[in-house]
Amino acid sequence: MSSPTRRHALASLAALPIALLAPTGAVWAQSWPSKPLRLVVPFPPGGATDTSARLIAEHLGRRLGQSVVVDNKPGAATVIGVEAVTKAPADGYTLLVAGVGSFSVLPALRSNLPFNVEKDLAPVSLFVSTPVVLVTPSTRPFRRLSDFIAAAKAQPGQLRYATYGAGSAPHLAGEMLAAAAGVDMEPIPYKGAAEAQLALLRGDVDLGFETLSATGAHLKSGKLTGLAVNSAKRSSFVPELPGMAELGLGAAAIEAIYGMAAPAGTPAAVLTRLSGEIAEIMALPEVKDRLGALYLEPTALGATTMASTVAAETSKYRAVAARAKINLNQ
Repeated sequence: MSSPTRRHALASLAALPIALLAPTGAVWAQSWPSKPLRLVVPFPPGGATDTSARLIAEHLGRRLGQSVVVDNKPGAATVIGVEAVTKAPADGYTLLVAGVGSFSVLPALRSNLPFNVEKDLAPVSLFVSTPVVLVTPSTRPFRRLSDFIAAAKAQPGQLRYATYGAGSAPHLAGEMLAAAAGVDMEPIPYKGAAEAQLALLRGDVDLGFETLSATGAHLKSGKLTGLAVNSAKRSSFVPELPGMAELGLGAAAIEAIYGMAAPAGTPAAVLTRLSGEIAEIMALPEVKDRLGALYLEPTALGATTMASTVAAETSKYRAVAARAKINLNQ
């Protein structure tokens, strides 16, 4: 029968190879990536999110020496795509590219999601923002947002604004503007951005909250009139339009932001590497030019800023949803 000392020595030797084979985070990160990466976009092809993801995939693939594919998983107000990432292995090979609707609006308006954005996703970086413009048909007499607000106060509940349905970004933006300006407006739901824009062009509604990429041509042609940008500050793309803070309506400001996240538990070294790569990609003149042509502004804000921004936006949307009694639980 072996002695306790001998048994202890043998146990130590048996465990030694396992300890040696178990890679530390730093060693593991050095071997990453060793296979293709997948960027999950919770929207169909086209649009700001998909376009940004494909541009990042193109440059990230070159820099990492691995192919980076975009996997479009639309449906259920982005729930399908987001859930796919939260359920993926936390190994740095499956990443989410989405907007504030996925990161903040969903958790603010639904308590029965099959995931927890804060706990199940690890932020990597915010990388693109785009102006949302308050637009009105050129046939309306409004030339400034103050004109619209004055008319809304004189005609409570009579002015109409286009939404994409209950809880959509334009609906929330309208509720926030109404609260900040002290007015009552009627939300008119449409099936999506295309129908809402047609309603604006026809003059069926008085106000819309649309991305500059979608309305830029109509603003240039004079079919629509821009009243303000929905962000706190002015945008370099439309410097003639004031921001909400400048108008004393900072509480109604919304930031249209897009970012990348990974499954929670992804090695910190990998997250740091990804964040650094994105910062360098967004600084490339070619990338700035390509995004600028689509009214998309590159901005490399790392994981810490992304986490605080998402938390602040979620709190903001949760408050407006409670005030407007918007609940999307099914």
